[in-house]
Amino acid sequence: MSTTVSRPRAGTLARRAGIAVIVVYCLVPFYWMVVSSLRRPADQFSNAPLPAPVSFDNYTAAFDPANGFGRALLNSLVVAGTTTALTLLVGIFAGYALARLDFRGKTLILTLVIATSMFPPITLVVPLLRLFTDAGWINTYQAMIVPSMSFALPLAVWNLTAFFRQMPAELEKAAQVDGCTPAQAFRKVVLPLAAPAVFTTAILVFICAWNEFLIAVSVVNDRQMMTANVIVTLFTGQYRYDQPFGTQMAAGVVVTLPLVVAVLFFQRRIVDGLTAGGLK
Repeated sequence: MSTTVSRPRAGTLARRAGIAVIVVYCLVPFYWMVVSSLRRPADQFSNAPLPAPVSFDNYTAAFDPANGFGRALLNSLVVAGTTTALTLLVGIFAGYALARLDFRGKTLILTLVIATSMFPPITLVVPLLRLFTDAGWINTYQAMIVPSMSFALPLAVWNLTAFFRQMPAELEKAAQVDGCTPAQAFRKVVLPLAAPAVFTTAILVFICAWNEFLIAVSVVNDRQMMTANVIVTLFTGQYRYDQPFGTQMAAGVVVTLPLVVAVLFFQRRIVDGLTAGGLK
């Protein structure tokens, strides 16, 4: 009896230990970034586990008007927010059509949508740069939004298609029997029930667009239009050859913290949205 009881306990302890290792592995880099951002500039190469004394000089330096970090945060918000809104608008209708409508080539279309996400972004930089140069889009928001949408749409379409497929078609039929048009049934019945999946997709797309770097650094060379991820790489120290590690760490914390807070605050909704499509 004792052996039977001890085995589940040992398995539980092993699982908890494994989870603890994964959590520590994921959080240590962020912890070190926070600690480094709170050191004095003179202590930036210290390896102490805690800053002593705590200093906010790096945050003050990061938001120095000469760095343009505040404007870059606004640019990131505009690009990520617009990308999320447009991606959801297209992804909801595309996912619903692929899940509900019967037409030839539907499986092929969904396969091609997913296949587009397999191309490394670096292979698209030169064609996009040439295209945007000819169109006069260099140093514009749309030059960053359109490529970000192309990277985020496969995720949105796949996630929403899987969710809509699991929703009973009888819900729309019942709404139409009660007098709703197909559009009204979609707006009044389907969309409210799809809110968890839509919300989850929105969070994932926003994170993807917020963290995008390669396209933003390639199609923008005007500091007034750069996003936060790009402007951090251009921070300079007091002298020409200084490497402002502390200032960059402080900027990294500012850029990362909203995403961490959002994921922690909405984690239950995110999990519900990711698992809802797999349940009937």
